Amino acid sequence: MSGSPAKRAATYEDLLKVPENLVAEVIDGELVTSPRPASPHALAASALGAEIHGRFARKTHGGPGGWVILDEPELHVVGQIMVPDIAGWRRERMPVVPDVPFFELAPDWAGEVLSPGTAARDRTRKMHHYARASVRHVWLLDAAPQTLEVFRLDGDGWRLVLAAAGNDKVRAEPFEGIEIALEGLWAR
Repeated sequence: MSGSPAKRAATYEDLLKVPENLVAEVIDGELVTSPRPASPHALAASALGAEIHGRFARKTHGGPGGWVILDEPELHVVGQIMVPDIAGWRRERMPVVPDVPFFELAPDWAGEVLSPGTAARDRTRKMHHYARASVRHVWLLDAAPQTLEVFRLDGDGWRLVLAAAGNDKVRAEPFEGIEIALEGLWAR
C-alpha cells in the first residue's frame, strides 16, 4: 500500500518565518504567500483607504465618522489568518483599537484589490471565510479593468449589490453616505 504522507497544516509559526517582503496568510491550513502589490494595486488600495478613512474614521470632510479603517490588518477569524487590503469595523464594535499584533474580531467590511496572483483566492476561498466570519460587506476592486464589485452578506452567501466601472461615481454600501469617484482609484 503506497500513499503520500498527510500534509501538515500550516501554523502561525510558519507564517512568522516568511520574509517581510511577502504578504503571508494561512487559508484552509495552507501557507499562502504573495509578493507586495504592484503600483496599480497599491494606488487603488491607498486611494480607497484615503477616501473612506478620511470621511468615516473621523467626522471630517463631510463624512459621518463612526468607523475604524485599517490598511492590511492581519485577521485571525474562523480558523484562518487573512490579510485584506483594507478593512473596517464600526466604532460600536471596536470603540478602541487594541494594541495587538492581529485582530480576532472580524471586520464589518473588507476591501480586496484583485491582482492576477490573488484574484481567484480573493473571490473564492477568502470570500467564503469572510462569510463564515459574518463580515457584512466585501468590496472587490480590480485596477486592470477598473471595476468595483460590492457584495452584501445575505444569509450565509453573498449578494452582488453594486457593480461599477471606469469613471463612475458611486454610493456603495456600507459607505453610501459619501460619493466616491472611481477615477481617483485607478493609475493614470
